[in-house]
Amino acid sequence: MSILAILEFPDKRLRTVAEEVSQVDDSIKTLVDDMLETMYSAKGVGLAATQANVPKRVSVMDVIEDKDAPTCLINPGIIETQGSETSEEGCLSVPGFFEKVSRAEQIRVKALNRDGESFELEARDLLAVCIQHEMDHLLGKLFVDYLSAFKRNRIKSKLEKIHHQQGR
Repeated sequence: MSILAILEFPDKRLRTVAEEVSQVDDSIKTLVDDMLETMYSAKGVGLAATQANVPKRVSVMDVIEDKDAPTCLINPGIIETQGSETSEEGCLSVPGFFEKVSRAEQIRVKALNRDGESFELEARDLLAVCIQHEMDHLLGKLFVDYLSAFKRNRIKSKLEKIHHQQGR
């Protein structure tokens, strides 16, 4: 397994719409394993393949404090939503920033697991938020897109300044 580089906002590659995975083969399983290792190393709760510059409909997450309940969603699709809640979100691609975002409170999603088997998952609370957040990444959307233009541009400017100082 290896640690993947995580793209940071405002990198345009984060706007790439991911392609459906046609077959869950060894390369996809390796991608899932690398994504989990990357997410755990970065101390995140979720990661979409597009954040690692891999335009595939693959996301991983683990919202349990002990980090021992990884979930993999390949070609995910939300089939039902209920309610609405606002919670503070952060993102490995927008490091150091946390803002309030409204999302469905409860969802049901259909996807393939790491072995290519179809399953459905009902999620609420942090897991529901995480799934929706990662699915947005697969569509080229970031949580900052839910913010006002002023807030989004302020975050963009601060990250560009940090990237410049780091020589990126």
